Amino acid sequence: MFVFVCAGCGAELTAPLSQVALPVHAHQSYGNGIQLPVLMESGTYAVNPEPSGPPWRRWEEIDPDEAAARGVYAPVHSLSDGVPGAVVVAPGDTRGTVFVPEKRGGACCGIDGADGPNMACATCGLPVASRIDDCSLWQAVWLAPDAVRRVNVGGAGPAPLSWAELAAEWTAEGKGTPPFEPIAAWWGRPASDFFWSWSPRWEAAAGRALAHLLAASEGRRVNVPEGLTAVVFQRALDAMLLTGPPVRRAVLAGPGLPAPDPDAGILLVPEHTRTGEAWAPAGSVGSACRVPLPFGIWRWLSLPEPHPPVPASGVLPDGVLRDDPPAPGPHRVFRMDRNTFEHTLVRLPPVRDPWLRAILADLRNPELARLF
Repeated sequence: MFVFVCAGCGAELTAPLSQVALPVHAHQSYGNGIQLPVLMESGTYAVNPEPSGPPWRRWEEIDPDEAAARGVYAPVHSLSDGVPGAVVVAPGDTRGTVFVPEKRGGACCGIDGADGPNMACATCGLPVASRIDDCSLWQAVWLAPDAVRRVNVGGAGPAPLSWAELAAEWTAEGKGTPPFEPIAAWWGRPASDFFWSWSPRWEAAAGRALAHLLAASEGRRVNVPEGLTAVVFQRALDAMLLTGPPVRRAVLAGPGLPAPDPDAGILLVPEHTRTGEAWAPAGSVGSACRVPLPFGIWRWLSLPEPHPPVPASGVLPDGVLRDDPPAPGPHRVFRMDRNTFEHTLVRLPPVRDPWLRAILADLRNPELARLF
Protein backbone atom coordinates (compact mmCIF):
# COMPACT_ATOMS: atom_id res chain seq x y z
CA MET A 1 0.00 0.00 0.00
CA PHE A 2 1.12 3.53 -0.74
CA VAL A 3 0.12 7.07 0.11
CA PHE A 4 1.01 10.10 -1.96
CA VAL A 5 2.47 13.08 -0.14
CA CYS A 6 3.16 16.68 -1.07
CA ALA A 7 6.61 17.10 -2.62
CA GLY A 8 6.87 20.48 -0.92
CA CYS A 9 6.08 19.74 2.72
CA GLY A 10 5.48 15.98 2.95
CA ALA A 11 1.82 16.25 4.04
CA GLU A 12 -0.30 13.21 3.14
CA LEU A 13 -2.61 13.82 0.20
CA THR A 14 -4.31 10.42 -0.23
CA ALA A 15 -5.60 7.44 1.69
CA PRO A 16 -3.53 4.22 1.42
CA LEU A 17 -3.84 2.92 -2.15
CA SER A 18 -2.92 -0.12 -4.25
CA GLN A 19 -1.76 0.19 -7.85
CA VAL A 20 -3.86 -1.19 -10.69
CA ALA A 21 -3.70 -0.93 -14.47
CA LEU A 22 -4.69 2.39 -16.05
CA PRO A 23 -8.28 2.03 -17.38
CA VAL A 24 -8.48 2.16 -21.15
CA HIS A 25 -11.26 4.77 -20.84
CA ALA A 26 -9.23 7.07 -18.56
CA HIS A 27 -9.15 9.93 -21.09
CA GLN A 28 -12.47 9.25 -22.78
CA SER A 29 -14.90 12.06 -23.56
CA TYR A 30 -18.35 10.55 -23.98
CA GLY A 31 -21.37 12.15 -25.60
CA ASN A 32 -22.65 15.61 -24.73
CA GLY A 33 -23.97 16.63 -21.33
CA ILE A 34 -23.45 13.13 -19.92
CA GLN A 35 -22.80 12.46 -16.22
CA LEU A 36 -20.08 9.80 -16.09
CA PRO A 37 -19.25 8.07 -12.78
CA VAL A 38 -15.95 7.90 -10.89
CA LEU A 39 -13.10 6.45 -12.95
CA MET A 40 -11.15 4.60 -10.23
CA GLU A 41 -12.35 2.17 -7.59
CA SER A 42 -11.82 3.43 -4.06
CA GLY A 43 -8.49 2.33 -2.64
CA THR A 44 -6.71 2.13 -6.01
CA TYR A 45 -4.51 4.32 -8.17
CA ALA A 46 -3.08 4.08 -11.67
CA VAL A 47 -0.23 5.79 -13.50
CA ASN A 48 -0.28 7.32 -16.98
CA PRO A 49 3.18 6.58 -18.43
CA GLU A 50 2.90 9.21 -21.15
CA PRO A 51 3.53 12.95 -20.77
CA SER A 52 0.38 14.91 -20.06
CA GLY A 53 -0.70 18.52 -19.77
CA PRO A 54 0.99 21.69 -21.05
CA PRO A 55 3.14 22.68 -22.77
CA TRP A 56 1.82 21.29 -26.05
CA ARG A 57 3.52 21.17 -29.43
CA ARG A 58 1.73 20.87 -32.74
CA TRP A 59 2.71 18.02 -35.03
CA GLU A 60 4.34 20.43 -37.49
CA GLU A 61 6.83 21.42 -34.78
CA ILE A 62 7.94 17.86 -34.04
CA ASP A 63 10.56 15.91 -35.95
CA PRO A 64 9.13 12.52 -37.05
CA ASP A 65 12.13 10.71 -35.56
CA GLU A 66 11.50 12.40 -32.22
CA ALA A 67 7.84 11.40 -32.36
CA ALA A 68 8.78 7.80 -33.20
CA ALA A 69 11.17 7.74 -30.27
CA ARG A 70 8.18 8.64 -28.11
CA GLY A 71 6.14 5.83 -29.66
CA VAL A 72 4.01 7.93 -32.03
CA TYR A 73 4.22 6.80 -35.67
CA ALA A 74 1.55 8.87 -37.45
CA PRO A 75 0.50 12.53 -37.40
CA VAL A 76 -1.54 13.81 -34.46
CA HIS A 77 -2.83 17.29 -33.71
CA SER A 78 -0.33 17.87 -30.91
CA LEU A 79 1.83 16.12 -28.33
CA SER A 80 2.30 17.01 -24.70
CA ASP A 81 5.72 18.06 -23.46
CA GLY A 82 4.52 17.79 -19.88
CA VAL A 83 5.90 15.52 -17.20
CA PRO A 84 5.06 11.81 -17.61
CA GLY A 85 3.67 9.70 -14.79
CA ALA A 86 0.46 11.48 -13.73
CA VAL A 87 -1.35 9.49 -11.03
CA VAL A 88 -5.12 9.11 -11.05
CA VAL A 89 -7.17 8.36 -7.93
CA ALA A 90 -10.82 8.44 -6.91
CA PRO A 91 -11.86 11.89 -5.60
CA GLY A 92 -12.95 10.35 -2.31
CA ASP A 93 -9.43 9.04 -1.67
CA THR A 94 -7.83 12.49 -1.52
CA ARG A 95 -6.82 14.06 1.80
CA GLY A 96 -5.45 17.41 2.95
CA THR A 97 -6.22 19.44 -0.17
CA VAL A 98 -8.18 22.60 -0.97
CA PHE A 99 -9.84 23.65 -4.21
CA VAL A 100 -8.43 26.61 -6.15
CA PRO A 101 -11.54 28.36 -7.61
CA GLU A 102 -9.69 30.49 -10.15
CA LYS A 103 -8.43 27.28 -11.79
CA ARG A 104 -11.89 26.07 -12.72
CA GLY A 105 -10.97 25.82 -16.41
CA GLY A 106 -13.20 26.06 -19.46
CA ALA A 107 -15.78 23.73 -18.01
CA CYS A 108 -19.43 23.32 -18.94
CA CYS A 109 -21.25 21.61 -16.07
CA GLY A 110 -18.32 21.10 -13.68
CA ILE A 111 -14.53 21.48 -13.67
CA ASP A 112 -12.17 20.07 -16.26
CA GLY A 113 -8.63 20.95 -15.16
CA ALA A 114 -7.88 22.81 -18.39
CA ASP A 115 -6.17 25.64 -16.48
CA GLY A 116 -3.73 23.31 -14.74
CA PRO A 117 -3.83 21.95 -11.17
CA ASN A 118 -6.94 23.16 -9.35
CA MET A 119 -6.22 21.47 -6.00
CA ALA A 120 -3.52 22.65 -3.62
CA CYS A 121 -1.89 21.14 -0.55
CA ALA A 122 -3.80 22.46 2.46
CA THR A 123 -0.56 22.67 4.47
CA CYS A 124 1.80 24.58 2.18
CA GLY A 125 -0.37 25.72 -0.77
CA LEU A 126 1.58 23.88 -3.48
CA PRO A 127 -0.64 23.03 -6.51
CA VAL A 128 -0.73 19.23 -6.46
CA ALA A 129 -3.66 17.87 -8.46
CA SER A 130 -6.49 18.42 -10.92
CA ARG A 131 -10.06 17.53 -10.03
CA ILE A 132 -12.15 16.50 -13.05
CA ASP A 133 -15.94 16.25 -12.90
CA ASP A 134 -17.20 18.07 -15.99
CA CYS A 135 -19.95 16.57 -18.12
CA SER A 136 -18.91 13.79 -20.51
CA LEU A 137 -15.66 13.20 -18.55
CA TRP A 138 -14.89 10.47 -16.01
CA GLN A 139 -14.73 11.86 -12.48
CA ALA A 140 -11.19 11.66 -11.14
CA VAL A 141 -8.33 13.43 -9.40
CA TRP A 142 -5.05 13.51 -11.32
CA LEU A 143 -2.01 14.06 -9.09
CA ALA A 144 0.73 16.12 -10.75
CA PRO A 145 3.79 13.83 -10.99
CA ASP A 146 6.26 16.63 -10.17
CA ALA A 147 4.27 17.79 -7.12
CA VAL A 148 3.78 14.51 -5.22
CA ARG A 149 5.85 11.62 -3.92
CA ARG A 150 4.80 8.02 -3.33
CA VAL A 151 5.48 6.60 0.16
CA ASN A 152 5.24 2.91 1.05
CA VAL A 153 3.06 2.44 4.13
CA GLY A 154 2.30 -1.26 4.04
CA GLY A 155 5.31 -3.24 2.87
CA ALA A 156 5.51 -5.00 -0.46
CA GLY A 157 1.86 -6.09 -0.32
CA PRO A 158 0.39 -9.26 -1.83
CA ALA A 159 1.61 -10.51 -5.19
CA PRO A 160 -0.76 -10.09 -8.14
CA LEU A 161 -3.25 -12.91 -8.51
CA SER A 162 -2.41 -15.60 -11.04
CA TRP A 163 -4.62 -15.80 -14.11
CA ALA A 164 -6.44 -18.81 -12.68
CA GLU A 165 -6.97 -17.04 -9.36
CA LEU A 166 -8.18 -13.89 -11.09
CA ALA A 167 -10.67 -15.82 -13.21
CA ALA A 168 -11.89 -17.74 -10.16
CA GLU A 169 -12.37 -14.54 -8.17
CA TRP A 170 -14.39 -12.87 -10.90
CA THR A 171 -16.52 -16.00 -11.35
CA ALA A 172 -17.16 -16.40 -7.61
CA GLU A 173 -18.14 -12.74 -7.21
CA GLY A 174 -20.12 -12.59 -10.44
CA LYS A 175 -18.02 -9.72 -11.73
CA GLY A 176 -18.09 -8.44 -15.26
CA THR A 177 -18.63 -5.29 -17.30
CA PRO A 178 -22.12 -5.40 -18.83
CA PRO A 179 -22.32 -4.17 -22.43
CA PHE A 180 -25.36 -2.00 -21.65
CA GLU A 181 -25.84 0.42 -18.79
CA PRO A 182 -28.01 3.38 -17.78
CA ILE A 183 -26.41 6.68 -18.79
CA ALA A 184 -27.26 9.77 -16.75
CA ALA A 185 -27.65 13.08 -18.56
CA TRP A 186 -27.77 16.66 -17.34
CA TRP A 187 -30.52 17.40 -19.84
CA GLY A 188 -32.83 14.58 -18.74
CA ARG A 189 -36.38 15.17 -17.56
CA PRO A 190 -36.83 15.11 -13.76
CA ALA A 191 -38.77 11.86 -13.97
CA SER A 192 -36.32 10.21 -16.37
CA ASP A 193 -32.80 11.56 -16.19
CA PHE A 194 -31.08 8.52 -17.70
CA PHE A 195 -31.29 6.29 -20.76
CA TRP A 196 -29.99 2.82 -21.58
CA SER A 197 -27.07 2.68 -23.98
CA TRP A 198 -23.98 0.76 -24.91
CA SER A 199 -21.46 1.05 -22.10
CA PRO A 200 -18.87 3.83 -22.55
CA ARG A 201 -16.30 1.35 -21.17
CA TRP A 202 -17.08 -1.04 -24.00
CA GLU A 203 -16.87 1.68 -26.63
CA ALA A 204 -13.42 2.76 -25.41
CA ALA A 205 -12.12 -0.81 -25.07
CA ALA A 206 -13.44 -1.71 -28.52
CA GLY A 207 -11.78 1.36 -30.02
CA ARG A 208 -8.41 0.27 -28.69
CA ALA A 209 -8.98 -3.36 -29.69
CA LEU A 210 -10.04 -2.37 -33.22
CA ALA A 211 -6.71 -0.57 -33.70
CA HIS A 212 -4.85 -3.74 -32.66
CA LEU A 213 -7.07 -5.91 -34.90
CA LEU A 214 -6.30 -3.73 -37.91
CA ALA A 215 -2.58 -3.80 -37.16
CA ALA A 216 -2.69 -7.60 -36.85
CA SER A 217 -4.75 -8.07 -40.01
CA GLU A 218 -1.93 -7.19 -42.40
CA GLY A 219 -4.64 -5.69 -44.60
CA ARG A 220 -6.52 -8.98 -44.96
CA ARG A 221 -10.12 -9.62 -44.00
CA VAL A 222 -10.63 -10.58 -40.33
CA ASN A 223 -13.47 -12.68 -38.96
CA VAL A 224 -14.33 -12.69 -35.25
CA PRO A 225 -16.56 -15.14 -33.33
CA GLU A 226 -20.30 -14.91 -33.84
CA GLY A 227 -22.55 -13.35 -31.22
CA LEU A 228 -21.69 -10.29 -29.17
CA THR A 229 -18.08 -10.24 -30.40
CA ALA A 230 -19.30 -9.93 -33.98
CA VAL A 231 -21.84 -7.26 -32.98
CA VAL A 232 -18.99 -5.19 -31.53
CA PHE A 233 -16.27 -5.69 -34.13
CA GLN A 234 -17.37 -7.25 -37.42
CA ARG A 235 -19.14 -4.23 -38.92
CA ALA A 236 -16.05 -2.04 -38.48
CA LEU A 237 -13.66 -4.72 -39.71
CA ASP A 238 -15.73 -5.32 -42.85
CA ALA A 239 -15.86 -1.59 -43.57
CA MET A 240 -12.13 -1.03 -43.14
CA LEU A 241 -10.55 -4.17 -44.57
CA LEU A 242 -10.56 -5.94 -47.92
CA THR A 243 -13.28 -8.49 -48.56
CA GLY A 244 -12.76 -12.03 -49.72
CA PRO A 245 -9.93 -14.49 -49.08
CA PRO A 246 -7.44 -14.86 -47.60
CA VAL A 247 -9.04 -14.41 -44.19
CA ARG A 248 -7.41 -14.08 -40.78
CA ARG A 249 -9.40 -15.58 -37.91
CA ALA A 250 -9.60 -13.94 -34.50
CA VAL A 251 -10.73 -16.04 -31.53
CA LEU A 252 -11.26 -15.47 -27.82
CA ALA A 253 -8.53 -16.97 -25.67
CA GLY A 254 -7.62 -16.80 -22.01
CA PRO A 255 -7.81 -18.47 -18.60
CA GLY A 256 -10.54 -21.08 -18.36
CA LEU A 257 -11.08 -21.36 -22.12
CA PRO A 258 -9.94 -24.28 -24.28
CA ALA A 259 -6.58 -23.85 -25.94
CA PRO A 260 -7.00 -21.83 -29.14
CA ASP A 261 -6.63 -23.54 -32.49
CA PRO A 262 -3.09 -23.38 -33.87
CA ASP A 263 -4.41 -21.76 -37.05
CA ALA A 264 -5.91 -18.82 -35.17
CA GLY A 265 -3.74 -15.90 -36.18
CA ILE A 266 -5.27 -13.35 -33.78
CA LEU A 267 -6.23 -13.85 -30.14
CA LEU A 268 -8.62 -11.62 -28.19
CA VAL A 269 -7.16 -11.91 -24.70
CA PRO A 270 -7.73 -10.35 -21.26
CA GLU A 271 -5.51 -7.87 -19.48
CA HIS A 272 -4.60 -8.42 -15.86
CA THR A 273 -6.54 -5.97 -13.72
CA ARG A 274 -3.53 -5.11 -11.59
CA THR A 275 -0.51 -5.32 -13.87
CA GLY A 276 -2.09 -4.54 -17.24
CA GLU A 277 -0.25 -7.55 -18.70
CA ALA A 278 -1.99 -9.26 -21.61
CA TRP A 279 -2.61 -13.01 -21.21
CA ALA A 280 -0.27 -15.14 -23.33
CA PRO A 281 -0.87 -18.75 -24.41
CA ALA A 282 1.69 -21.52 -24.34
CA GLY A 283 2.81 -23.61 -27.26
CA SER A 284 2.63 -22.90 -30.96
CA VAL A 285 -0.17 -20.35 -30.66
CA GLY A 286 2.11 -18.16 -28.59
CA SER A 287 3.22 -16.50 -31.83
CA ALA A 288 -0.32 -15.34 -32.65
CA CYS A 289 -1.05 -11.63 -32.47
CA ARG A 290 -2.70 -10.70 -29.18
CA VAL A 291 -5.43 -8.07 -28.95
CA PRO A 292 -5.93 -6.85 -25.34
CA LEU A 293 -9.33 -6.40 -23.73
CA PRO A 294 -10.12 -5.25 -20.17
CA PHE A 295 -10.74 -8.33 -18.06
CA GLY A 296 -14.39 -7.52 -17.31
CA ILE A 297 -15.23 -7.06 -20.99
CA TRP A 298 -13.26 -10.14 -22.08
CA ARG A 299 -15.07 -12.20 -19.44
CA TRP A 300 -18.46 -11.04 -20.71
CA LEU A 301 -17.53 -11.95 -24.30
CA SER A 302 -16.10 -15.35 -23.38
CA LEU A 303 -18.73 -16.26 -20.73
CA PRO A 304 -21.91 -14.41 -21.72
CA GLU A 305 -24.47 -13.56 -19.07
CA PRO A 306 -27.98 -15.08 -19.22
CA HIS A 307 -29.64 -12.33 -21.27
CA PRO A 308 -27.79 -12.00 -24.59
CA PRO A 309 -27.88 -8.71 -26.52
CA VAL A 310 -28.85 -10.53 -29.74
CA PRO A 311 -31.77 -12.91 -30.38
CA ALA A 312 -31.09 -16.50 -29.34
CA SER A 313 -32.76 -19.68 -30.59
CA GLY A 314 -34.23 -22.42 -28.45
CA VAL A 315 -36.19 -22.42 -25.21
CA LEU A 316 -35.47 -22.85 -21.52
CA PRO A 317 -35.20 -26.45 -20.30
CA ASP A 318 -38.30 -28.08 -18.80
CA GLY A 319 -38.91 -27.04 -15.23
CA VAL A 320 -36.85 -23.87 -15.48
CA LEU A 321 -38.75 -20.64 -14.96
CA ARG A 322 -37.51 -17.11 -15.30
CA ASP A 323 -39.38 -14.02 -14.24
CA ASP A 324 -36.58 -11.45 -14.32
CA PRO A 325 -36.88 -9.31 -17.44
CA PRO A 326 -33.74 -8.56 -19.41
CA ALA A 327 -32.20 -5.13 -19.01
CA PRO A 328 -33.29 -2.64 -21.68
CA GLY A 329 -31.02 -2.62 -24.68
CA PRO A 330 -29.63 0.30 -26.68
CA HIS A 331 -31.57 1.79 -29.57
CA ARG A 332 -28.61 2.07 -31.93
CA VAL A 333 -25.85 -0.06 -33.39
CA PHE A 334 -22.57 -0.35 -31.53
CA ARG A 335 -20.03 2.40 -32.18
CA MET A 336 -16.37 2.60 -31.21
CA ASP A 337 -14.79 5.46 -29.28
CA ARG A 338 -12.95 7.34 -32.00
CA ASN A 339 -10.44 9.15 -29.79
CA THR A 340 -9.34 5.91 -28.14
CA PHE A 341 -9.06 4.24 -31.55
CA GLU A 342 -6.91 7.01 -33.01
CA HIS A 343 -4.79 7.36 -29.86
CA THR A 344 -3.99 3.65 -30.03
CA LEU A 345 -3.50 3.33 -33.77
CA VAL A 346 -0.93 6.12 -34.11
CA ARG A 347 1.14 4.36 -31.42
CA LEU A 348 1.32 1.02 -33.27
CA PRO A 349 4.31 0.69 -35.65
CA PRO A 350 2.23 -0.94 -38.46
CA VAL A 351 0.41 2.39 -38.93
CA ARG A 352 3.40 3.42 -41.02
CA ASP A 353 2.19 1.00 -43.73
CA PRO A 354 0.43 2.94 -46.52
CA TRP A 355 -2.82 0.93 -46.40
CA LEU A 356 -3.26 1.50 -42.67
CA ARG A 357 -2.21 5.15 -42.88
CA ALA A 358 -4.92 5.57 -45.54
CA ILE A 359 -7.58 4.28 -43.12
CA LEU A 360 -6.41 6.74 -40.50
CA ALA A 361 -6.59 9.62 -43.00
CA ASP A 362 -10.07 8.58 -44.21
CA LEU A 363 -11.88 8.51 -40.85
CA ARG A 364 -14.01 11.53 -41.78
CA ASN A 365 -15.39 9.64 -44.75
CA PRO A 366 -19.12 9.18 -43.96
CA GLU A 367 -18.87 5.38 -44.35
CA LEU A 368 -16.18 5.19 -41.69
CA ALA A 369 -17.39 8.07 -39.52
CA ARG A 370 -20.63 6.22 -38.75
CA LEU A 371 -18.60 3.48 -37.04
CA PHE A 372 -17.70 5.92 -34.24
